[in-house]
Amino acid sequence: MSGHSKWANIKRKKEATDAKKANIFSKLGKELTVAVKMGGSGDPNINSKLKDVIAKAKANNMPNDNINRCIQKAVGDSNSTNYEEIIYEGFGPCGISVIVEVMTDNKNRAAADIRCIFSKSGGNLGQSGSVSYMFNKKGYILVEKDEKVDADELMLETIDAGAEDFLVEDEYIEIYTDPQNFHSVMEILEGKDIKTIEADIRQIATIKKELTEEEEVKVQNFLDKLDENDDVQNVWHNADI
Repeated sequence: MSGHSKWANIKRKKEATDAKKANIFSKLGKELTVAVKMGGSGDPNINSKLKDVIAKAKANNMPNDNINRCIQKAVGDSNSTNYEEIIYEGFGPCGISVIVEVMTDNKNRAAADIRCIFSKSGGNLGQSGSVSYMFNKKGYILVEKDEKVDADELMLETIDAGAEDFLVEDEYIEIYTDPQNFHSVMEILEGKDIKTIEADIRQIATIKKELTEEEEVKVQNFLDKLDENDDVQNVWHNADI
């Protein structure tokens, strides 16, 4: 069983993310570019994929100027790099289930790199569908509780806007939505000027795998190696860390 509180882990992860902002912003820039091209528009009001990525970028403290610059560049540059989206599934160290979302301009390089990370960490890649059945696609929003946040009022308003689950803890609030209702719930938060710590469409594990502290270290090292890979955009797993 993990010896750390969930909020402590969230803050530790956030601090690590803050220390790697350049890498995070680079990946978000790539995601914004792909969203513009896939949706055929730089207007988030008619490009829902782009709207999702903008929410994620803002939750990661990406400045609005950077976001707008990435969008305008993607709109105006028809010769920009074409990225291919690939999803890998497999089992990481300690038997955790993992989904890795990749955006790459070289799928052979990406496949070799991902396979190597899994193998060296004691895991192995699986076939398509080998673990995805254990995950549900959901909108996820994490909010830190403070004096501005009235949890009861926020719960009623977000449920009216389509939130499926609203979990209140001592220091934070987690909101889960159907992907189609993610935007309407985000608009409630934006209207109240409530800052989100995390906000994106993600794969949520239906059953979490508990780990010992020693196993947590091994799994975190594996996840860090995936995050450091330039082709990797998102990593979803069922480890309870």
